[in-house]
Amino acid sequence: MVRRIDVTGAGGVRLAAWEYGDPPKGLPGPRQAEPDPDPGPGGSARPGVLLLHGLMGRASHWAPTARWLAERYRAIAVDQRGHGRSDKPADGPYDRDAFVADAEAVIEQLDLAPVALVGHSMGALTAWQLAARRPDLVNALVICDMKASALGAQSQREWEAWFRSWPLPFATLADVRKWFAEDDPTLERPRVERGAFYAEVMTERSDGWRPVFSRRQMLVARETWVHDAHWEELAQVQCPTLVVRGLDGELGRAEAMEMVRVLPRGQYAEIPDAGHLVHYDSPAGWRHAIEPFLNEVLHPVG
Repeated sequence: MVRRIDVTGAGGVRLAAWEYGDPPKGLPGPRQAEPDPDPGPGGSARPGVLLLHGLMGRASHWAPTARWLAERYRAIAVDQRGHGRSDKPADGPYDRDAFVADAEAVIEQLDLAPVALVGHSMGALTAWQLAARRPDLVNALVICDMKASALGAQSQREWEAWFRSWPLPFATLADVRKWFAEDDPTLERPRVERGAFYAEVMTERSDGWRPVFSRRQMLVARETWVHDAHWEELAQVQCPTLVVRGLDGELGRAEAMEMVRVLPRGQYAEIPDAGHLVHYDSPAGWRHAIEPFLNEVLHPVG
């Protein structure tokens, strides 16, 4: 079962969140944000896990992960500002402070603290920045395929060109899947999972299928890690942290290992047969990597 909850983010931005699994007992309505009264092992409430998607992603991308997490945890996924069904203010802001403040608002309004944050790409950066700034809110962290170093101006120019190459509007959803899985010139080899990923962020308009997000806003959001490195905040994260990369992802092994070294309590996991979209490319490998980590941190023995 999935229950939608509306949360108020920074500056009054409305954020759409989803709770997976059976709803907490006694809640009078599907949209009411209430703490989870359902006792878990030892009589305490189930530990919370907040899932933060990457740039251009949406909460529904986490559905398979959230469903197995919901067996033991209170699993919440949120559409971040500018994405999915959350507000997309024309003038933003889409800077790091806004995304971090939104995640903080979700945790506090849904009474999730202390929470485990699981973030992919941009969502991972948001997660470790929040963990560094508000250690009282976060008790575990999973960083999936996100660099701590600045990507550089050339990377932004490449993305601008990539966005211009999209053959919008797509005539059918099948065309969306095919282009992103096979025809995209930036692909090194076909990836069916990539087509499925992008099909979820398209919506049908009067002239065909278009993204649910603004490509201009995505570029603005991306500027915040194109030009700035985030090693200092990474080093300030005190909770146990798992750095995960796909073997063919964007985070190289050398930088991933340096991130683990910089983190006071860092661990490392590498998933074969996975690219940047690790949880889509290899769902079994993804679960095998993060489930034991979360169980160990959130359900310690002894």
